[in-house]
Amino acid sequence: MIRPEVAVRERAALGEGPTWDAAEDRLIWVDILSARVHTYDPATGRRTVMDAGQHVGAAKPRAGGGLVVNLRDGVGLYGPDGAFRWLLRDPVAGRRGNDAAIAPDGALWAGTMRYDEAPGGGTLARIAPDGGALHQLTATVANGTGWSPDGSLMYWIDTPTRRIDVFDFDGELPHDRREFATIEEGAGYPDGLTVDAAGCVWVALWDGAAVRRYTPDGVLDRTVELPVPRPTACAFGGRELRDLYISTARTGLAAPHPLAGSLLVLPDAGQGLPQPAFAG
Repeated sequence: MIRPEVAVRERAALGEGPTWDAAEDRLIWVDILSARVHTYDPATGRRTVMDAGQHVGAAKPRAGGGLVVNLRDGVGLYGPDGAFRWLLRDPVAGRRGNDAAIAPDGALWAGTMRYDEAPGGGTLARIAPDGGALHQLTATVANGTGWSPDGSLMYWIDTPTRRIDVFDFDGELPHDRREFATIEEGAGYPDGLTVDAAGCVWVALWDGAAVRRYTPDGVLDRTVELPVPRPTACAFGGRELRDLYISTARTGLAAPHPLAGSLLVLPDAGQGLPQPAFAG
């Protein structure tokens, strides 16, 4: 039985978006509401924390070094030297960036949501390496996004729907949306997801205190219970991509568990897929 361990003990308000940066052998994750970007090297234990200046929904590695960040007011770039510039500045009152993912072609798929979680107030857009944006989907809370091992399918979550949806993917655009799996009432809400090398979909369940794995046919075949109620996202990391890292949150909890907000890990949980860097 896989048992969760603590990778980084932290009190993140809204930990999110773990991502393995293969070029630097480190995990990147964010604390959205504290506007911080964290890195963690599991081999040495070395950590860094950077203030993003505003709420940051996601941070992903860039080809050639640096980060692309999904911020409150748009998408920005950090160079290898730490210098910042906007790639796409698009401030909307009451809205912020949320989860994001890098597609097989190196484009960023960036989600947004309203702070008040108004229905239909969020979006999912494809951000090209040159900053060109193409609106794809309307959402309430645009969350987990991932692709099948061969890139022919795209998975996506609008959290309040309780659904993981799947699309056919032609290399740039999704089409033929359909239900992949639904989280039953009382089991929490689907948040961030990742796809493993076998094509199985792992999803973190907000208010469900668990991560689940679904087969490529949408059949639930594994549930790992966690000590905290609000896991937010998961991703494979480590040099062999065998360990599943899970971000967690403490925001909104009347009496947070001591580990709420920490980065957890399921050692040797499976085999992850190498993740592309942003091509911009």
